[in-house]
Amino acid sequence: MDTTITGIDQVNDQWTLALNEEQRALFMEVIEESLRLQHRSHLFNWLQRGFQCLLAHEVVIIGVRSLERASYDYEYLTSSRYFGDTQFDQVLNDEDGLVNEAFARWSKLGMPVFYHTELTAQQYNHYAVEHVDAERMLASELKRFVVHGFGNEHSRIATMVMFGRMSSPANAQTAHLLELLMPHLHCAIVKVTANKCPSVLSTTARNGRIKPLSKRELEVLEWLQAGKTNWEIGNIMQVSPLTIKNHVQNILRKLDVENRSQAASKALKLGLITRKQ
Repeated sequence: MDTTITGIDQVNDQWTLALNEEQRALFMEVIEESLRLQHRSHLFNWLQRGFQCLLAHEVVIIGVRSLERASYDYEYLTSSRYFGDTQFDQVLNDEDGLVNEAFARWSKLGMPVFYHTELTAQQYNHYAVEHVDAERMLASELKRFVVHGFGNEHSRIATMVMFGRMSSPANAQTAHLLELLMPHLHCAIVKVTANKCPSVLSTTARNGRIKPLSKRELEVLEWLQAGKTNWEIGNIMQVSPLTIKNHVQNILRKLDVENRSQAASKALKLGLITRKQ
């Protein structure tokens, strides 16, 4: 598999790259299919069809942030048996998570950033490459990956995406394809997120209805009401604090509240949970 960045790529980095006839046909097919996405399962299936032919991958991590929220909320889609909740929590760890660092790097550069064990760090006009220690990459189960996004801290909704276990090479052509695909991927994510949780797009849930909470979210709410920290809840539920953090962010959105205290109070009033003695 050719993943080497050559002098030709540096010339192509002037953005004179053009899609061939097959790529153009696939690209138009991907755009057309994106208009019909409504749910998370639709997004996964969409990424597994023509999208794969343009940008081959096995793992996707998606981050979404609305203007009302200071941080991104993350979830992942995978067709790989090697990447699951443990790896997801690890790569997004606030202290040393590899993908967490990659998203921070993208936020500074605003261009596709490839992470690879065999390439040296280099920044070109429209993309960058970062070198990763082989052991660290192996622990992440991502093999090689690329990050990109759409929007910034001033955007109504911003998204960041990581494509991992990539077969596509880390070069100007792949970066160009990702740049072309990202606006349509952003719109698809916004649609799916809006259907999953209306309050992402507005500070008031539509028609005053609350999006149903999952069994795990209700369990987290019970412990929030009891005053437990994310670390304490993680120990009780035998999951990582990061997983609890993601549950809490989903709860805040679904209940359309700003903090944990408001979430517990509103859940009690709605009868979603009972007060712990």
